[in-house]
Amino acid sequence: MQFVASITIFVVVMALIISEKVNRTVAALAGACLVVLFKIMTFQQALSYIDFNTLGVLVGMMIIVGIVKNTGAFEYLAIFAAKKVKGDPWKIILSLSLITAVISGILDNVTTVLLIVPMTFVITDTLDLNPIPFLIPEIIASNLGGTATLIGDPPNIMIGSASNLGFMDFLVNLWPIIAIIFVVLFLIFKMLFRKQLAISEEKRQEILNFDEKKALKDIPLLKKSIAVLVLVIAGFFFHTQLGLTSAMVALSGAALLLLLSGASVDEVFLNVEWPTLFFFGGLFVLVGALEKVGVINDLATVVVHLTKNNLLLAGVVLIWFAALASSVLDNIPFVATLIPLIKALGVHGMSITPLWWAISLGACLGGNGTLIGASANVVVSGLAEKHGCKLSFAEYTKYGFPLMIVSILLSTIYLIVFYLV
Repeated sequence: MQFVASITIFVVVMALIISEKVNRTVAALAGACLVVLFKIMTFQQALSYIDFNTLGVLVGMMIIVGIVKNTGAFEYLAIFAAKKVKGDPWKIILSLSLITAVISGILDNVTTVLLIVPMTFVITDTLDLNPIPFLIPEIIASNLGGTATLIGDPPNIMIGSASNLGFMDFLVNLWPIIAIIFVVLFLIFKMLFRKQLAISEEKRQEILNFDEKKALKDIPLLKKSIAVLVLVIAGFFFHTQLGLTSAMVALSGAALLLLLSGASVDEVFLNVEWPTLFFFGGLFVLVGALEKVGVINDLATVVVHLTKNNLLLAGVVLIWFAALASSVLDNIPFVATLIPLIKALGVHGMSITPLWWAISLGACLGGNGTLIGASANVVVSGLAEKHGCKLSFAEYTKYGFPLMIVSILLSTIYLIVFYLV
């Protein structure tokens, strides 16, 4: 009875999330409550399945970003980059996308695009160009950058917490392939959008007249923020050696910056995405219920049987399965479901470290496939619509899905060459 009930609750919640007829946080919390009400697990057991390390990292980084964005630092970087490349549209796309990728590796993807995209509109309006050839590469870049680090994308935070892999593990193992994918995809972008990026010399000169220094709003706060960010990033690099959790590093940095900045705690906490945090909490309980009643172990047994304990086959199946599923489903619940599955494969005797890289690459890069594949995609689409240039599901998918396939092909080759054989 509990087996069937847990599966039914999980499937219904996932259906509601996919349909978007019910807010995903409401759906996840309602499902978590049903798990307890149907006595699949006690309230105390439900709490034990919540990964508070993941939640701690998210809260800490959201607080830090909420303070840093008030300095105007991100807008400054965007204008500075545009001027450095002399107003060349293709080089502006490359520069903004590179900035987006780098920042997304350190901060939340959604926050990054929220800061970069408005500056993109200023540039495209000045140059009288269609923003879409700028926005699609920035979306792709945000998801690429987020894939390369432990803290860049929520699935990686979850994987790192579950596998005890640290910041440096992600950077060393994933950065090389992300750099290769970035170069290949942007060569493709140059061919795709070449005809749409022609501008007059007069328009080019306008961009050079922008004063990036005017974007900076609070220099003393910026200096404090940079100092704290350096400490936090250093903490992420060495937290395993220091015996600290990544959550402790992020929360300590948040507390320090709150103290140094003198910012209003009430205002800063308004920048924390509480619905996302409660969504995570509900999701952890739902997946915990599946684990408790044996569903996850049964799935692992099936995968072991299908792959015949073959690491190569398991890695290839997982990266493609994760990528295709994540292109149409929220990768957070998907990865939350896969984590205990991978752990169970380890119990069956398989070396699972390469499989963590497989699901990280698949789930994070798969988000580039469609407009609903990642939160950053949806946010950019909304900003574009407000600006008067609609980025439709079909138009984005026309570019995003083939590029996602290319990125997964390259990732598969990388995994096979360096990890699976």
